[in-house]
Amino acid sequence: MTGTPPLVALVGNPNSGKSSLFNALTGARQKIANYPGVTVERKSGRTALPDGRPVELLDLPGAYSLQPDSLDEAVTRDVILGKLAGQRRPDALVIVVDAGNLDNHLRFAIELIGQGLPVVIALNMIDLAERDGLEIDPTVLADELGVPVVSTVAVRKRGLDRLLIMLAESLSKPRLQEDEATESRKQITERAHRIAKRAIIHETQGRQWTRRLDAILLHPVGGVAILLALLFVMFQAVYGWSEAPISWIEAAFAALTNVINAQMPDGLLRSFLTDGVIAGVGAVVVFLPQILILFLFILILEATGYMTRAAFVMDRMMAAVGLSGHSFIPLLSSFACAIPGIMATRSIMDQKERLATILIAPLMTCSARLPVYTLIIGAFIPAQNIGPGIGLQGLVLLALYLFGILGAMLAAAVIQRFVTQSRSSSFLIEMPRYQLPRLSDIALGLWQRAWVFLRRAGTIIFVASMILWALLSFPKVPAGSTQSQVEYSIAGNIADVIEPVVRPIGFNHDIALALIPAMAAREVAVSALGTAYAIDATDEEQAAMSLGPKLAAKWSLATALAFLAWFIFAPQCISTIAVTRRETNGWKWPIFMVTYLFALAYIAAGATYWTAIALGL
Repeated sequence: MTGTPPLVALVGNPNSGKSSLFNALTGARQKIANYPGVTVERKSGRTALPDGRPVELLDLPGAYSLQPDSLDEAVTRDVILGKLAGQRRPDALVIVVDAGNLDNHLRFAIELIGQGLPVVIALNMIDLAERDGLEIDPTVLADELGVPVVSTVAVRKRGLDRLLIMLAESLSKPRLQEDEATESRKQITERAHRIAKRAIIHETQGRQWTRRLDAILLHPVGGVAILLALLFVMFQAVYGWSEAPISWIEAAFAALTNVINAQMPDGLLRSFLTDGVIAGVGAVVVFLPQILILFLFILILEATGYMTRAAFVMDRMMAAVGLSGHSFIPLLSSFACAIPGIMATRSIMDQKERLATILIAPLMTCSARLPVYTLIIGAFIPAQNIGPGIGLQGLVLLALYLFGILGAMLAAAVIQRFVTQSRSSSFLIEMPRYQLPRLSDIALGLWQRAWVFLRRAGTIIFVASMILWALLSFPKVPAGSTQSQVEYSIAGNIADVIEPVVRPIGFNHDIALALIPAMAAREVAVSALGTAYAIDATDEEQAAMSLGPKLAAKWSLATALAFLAWFIFAPQCISTIAVTRRETNGWKWPIFMVTYLFALAYIAAGATYWTAIALGL
């Protein structure tokens, strides 16, 4: 239309400085509204070319690709292609590229150039790249891309005059024909890498080492092998490093029990302290060293910048089950606790993928399962090496974590195929720099996690243990009766109702008793067992024998393995169910999640038990 100023769209990856450039060019001459028919914000403004002609600028939402994973990216694609109703197609594009992250940002730039619109590349934040020892030749970059390239520092308004000159020249040229040949994402990535390599004149040793390390750690085969090796070392350390501190804590609780038994007369108060508090809460607190060792490794891997790379490595495997690397970080967070993991799914733009991630997050082996795993492994798996530096107990613990991951992946495949019916989204992520972790940050992180664990032991686990102690202590078994206090108690009668349901999968009366309070939190199963066995034990037995040997004396190996299989899948955490209801805005999906997880737990425990029986275990 005659008299209508040309429309120029600013487009680029998130965090490229695009909005800063838009603000620098338009100043106060901006309008903010929504795009027609959607809730995405539309920012437009005016500037003038060197010859005085007005130009309307449109600040498009940041995107990684023309294959959208979110509503913002879909709007960017539709505006560029001229497919958004009520919004005319741009006459030219200013593609904003972060000079310090050339490889990643050139991928999108190559896609955009292929659309045939007049283009100018704003090589932004060039000052920060130079500060970090990176020197780029814009002329080489322009020759390789076939479009003008201008170095800019948007926040300081450097390079803007030349950018407008190049834009005026581009607008005066005829529109190019759109590329008909479509390159795959892999081809575009390889091309972007080649162009970036040619355009970079000089870079520091640090950046060179980053690229060399990434070539190894991000390798589709080698990267997975390194990740598995790190997990192996982590779980070997959980047992190898924790043996001494665990024995110190056990000795302290045993000494405390002896003091209470010696100083207090037999009665309810002494039973409350020894059978309830020490046997219940103490049975969980003893596993604090193992939990801290696990988190030590996780914190170090996060601080060094490796975790983001692990997400990238896992993207291919997750794509096979309908997820993407976007789901990896929430699932990784679920290894600490499923609650922050489920909340972290808010970063996943695809709502169907987000729902699938929420539904499988409880399958990640959270820290609450670790007391259960280490208790059973310590009681039934010999503390022996099966190779140089390879402990059998650590290997079994690693296997339990891997079974949880495998179960989550299989569940995701079924849920994505039959429930959410979503496709795997593309995954692009900015890689952080490698750096040495700060000792103070690691120490603070460990303290915070220790405090969370101990606070949980002092609240949820304490309350559950006290309620169970009361249910186990009353009514008192009549004098002369041959029935044990546990069997005669209220809790024992409740367990009598549950036991026939779980007996087919190898569970005994004690396990049936522990399953209900464990719904409050998984580690309560340990405190429940500790309290149950303490009630019927003599003072000498209670002080002399920890929970593990008691289980080894009363359970078969087949039952112990079935118990482990149950806890791989069982959704025994009321808080996780509550946060799932909040994040999905209703009870439909929490009920679905609890139902399918309990069904998996029952099937897995039964299959494990009867297989073990068949093998003579």
